[in-house]
Amino acid sequence: MGAMKFLVLGGTAWLGGEITTAALRRGHDVTALARGESGTVPDGAAFLRADRDSPGAYDAVARQSWDAVVDVSRQPGHVRRAVTALSGCADRYIFVSSCSVYADHHVPGADESAPLLPALEADVMESMETYGEAKAACEQHVLDAFGHGRALIARSGLIGGPGDVSDRTGYWPLRFARPAAGDGSVLVPDAPELATQVIDVRDLAAWLVLAAERKVSGKFNAAGEPMMLPAHLELARQAAGHTGPVVPVAPQWLADAGVNYWSGEHSLPLWLPLPEYAGFASRDNRAAVAAGLELRPLSETLADVLAWEQAAGPDRPRKAGLTVLEECELLATI
Repeated sequence: MGAMKFLVLGGTAWLGGEITTAALRRGHDVTALARGESGTVPDGAAFLRADRDSPGAYDAVARQSWDAVVDVSRQPGHVRRAVTALSGCADRYIFVSSCSVYADHHVPGADESAPLLPALEADVMESMETYGEAKAACEQHVLDAFGHGRALIARSGLIGGPGDVSDRTGYWPLRFARPAAGDGSVLVPDAPELATQVIDVRDLAAWLVLAAERKVSGKFNAAGEPMMLPAHLELARQAAGHTGPVVPVAPQWLADAGVNYWSGEHSLPLWLPLPEYAGFASRDNRAAVAAGLELRPLSETLADVLAWEQAAGPDRPRKAGLTVLEECELLATI
């Protein structure tokens, strides 16, 4: 097919940059509109510097025509103003939402028809406490302006792979590659019934571009294949070549020791409480796969994120996981 005109709102941070790169690789014309504070635009893309909080942020792009707009924002005001400005000059709008929009995470295998959280009424999400509500509001703004036939809502699961500065997918392979304990022991949650579900950032970006080419519309769980936590950790261990002891610890023991779930300081990434999060990382992704989403093996994602972690600097300040000292202290009390 001929080259399409893509407008990526963002395009300089992690996912936006991958989307821009994927579209360029397919021969499309790409313009990124962003503040430019999160990184540089990939070579080959045009760049328009704009603050989405400022009046007139979309004036320059609203005077052009676009085959597809891709938006990854979490701020309802950003999306509301963008769709208002662009609904008359863009053929379709692709919004990267999140599976956090769902109101309930108890049920494994839930599909896109599951109930959503109430949409945030404010234009600004003040904290991550209302992330799901903010993304739900963004979805509604897109659908109100573009309708169901011109909009793609991609509810992403946990995004991983090279460049994951959230540290949720890189923590485990890096820890297995560099154990905290002198004997090579690695502390892991003993949670055999907990699912994980990672989508490689490169696979998500490639699918969004493909969906634009095919004029795909609708709501999709853009998520990886569910995998139980022990199997995920074993793949991370294999990627790292770890041969030391693995020390499974009961979830209640970890909670009593003050270890946090999922992310943040003093946490174990991917670990979540059961049964309330039994369905959080086991969403039904069949609709997205049927619409062309191709998923690489998790082993490849983990190997690649480990290589990126080692190149980026394993000792950089981290946003998730236990420090070496914290893990050693926990292991010493077992």
